[in-house]
Amino acid sequence: MSIRTTVTLDDDVLTRVKREGQLRGESFRDTLNNLLRAALLKAENPAPRRIMRIAPSSMGHKPGLNYDNIESLLEYGEGDRHR
Repeated sequence: MSIRTTVTLDDDVLTRVKREGQLRGESFRDTLNNLLRAALLKAENPAPRRIMRIAPSSMGHKPGLNYDNIESLLEYGEGDRHR
């Protein structure tokens, strides 16, 4: 079953669909339908997320810094205009 409808496409999308249709040798209608099917299939089955593992590394201890005072750490790292 197919349905005829009006869709408003942005100029950049229209250009890309036309270009893709020329590359595939398909009509505009077939190209648009195939691109929509592919996008919907991808949305239904997203790629599995990769687990990112970060190994901790010691950054050392800087004498004279108060690690309990976030204000002084921000001032040290970003200067006195950190606000």
